[in-house]
Amino acid sequence: MSGTFTMDPDWLVFDPDPTKPTFVLPSGTVDAHCHVFGPGSIFPYVPERKYTPCDASKDQLFALRDFLGVERNVIVQATCHGSDNSAMLNAVASSKGRARGVATVRPDVSENELTEMHDIGVRGVRFNYVRRLVDPEPDRYYHRIIEKIAPLGWHVVVYFEASDLEERWDFFTSIEIRVIVDHMGRPDVSKPVDGPDFQRFVRLLREHENVWSKVTCPERLSLTGPPYDDVVPFASYVVNEFPNRVLWGTDWPHPNLSDHMPDDGALVDFVPRIAPTASLQQALLVDNPARLYWEDSHG
Repeated sequence: MSGTFTMDPDWLVFDPDPTKPTFVLPSGTVDAHCHVFGPGSIFPYVPERKYTPCDASKDQLFALRDFLGVERNVIVQATCHGSDNSAMLNAVASSKGRARGVATVRPDVSENELTEMHDIGVRGVRFNYVRRLVDPEPDRYYHRIIEKIAPLGWHVVVYFEASDLEERWDFFTSIEIRVIVDHMGRPDVSKPVDGPDFQRFVRLLREHENVWSKVTCPERLSLTGPPYDDVVPFASYVVNEFPNRVLWGTDWPHPNLSDHMPDDGALVDFVPRIAPTASLQQALLVDNPARLYWEDSHG
């Protein structure tokens, strides 16, 4: 099946010519949060999508990987593809072992389907609670999925707004397998790091050792724009407090941004501002994602 898709008129297309980072990534660095979109003519976007993006192919992703000095990728299923994981799976399968995947599945997914995805390289599923992107389901919907993926050693990635955390607290803390939070739970960076909102997220990590955080998307969280000074205190706090449970990624091709498109080279140069020592960088960029996605998929 193929189709012709016209991207949304206000869609911002990723920067085709990023700058070369000045920060040299350590050997083994993993971009632990990125996506592929289509191409729509090969991997159609689902009818129920809430946006139509530009095409962003696996070849373009892998070219960016090599340009930035990244060794491996974790490709997260994009909401414009719904639970049709074909584009993501094709990218992972084409990576020669240099990519893992995070899928979107429904409760009726079969054991055979999950096993096939595991063999290709999927190691988790994503639950999206951001209402402008999806329509969240009841807790039981997600628990049924967790019951099916737990035997494979997979984890859950959760994407939510900071204002959702209190409402979802009981569900998130009921999950016994690993939980990876996208983008630090999208904090409001106009509020203080030591204020009650961000400290609620910190408490989630502190009280539940199965919870990890991606310190990603300064371009998505910042109110001041590049070089994202207002995000540094939040991300550096999480990296320093929980050095063995943090992940970094580019979020390429940066879906649903409305004010600017980031320079991926500058996103790499953001890393030493939030992880200033070699040991913190090694954990964030290499050791943590390697343990989660390549070495310890049943842990």
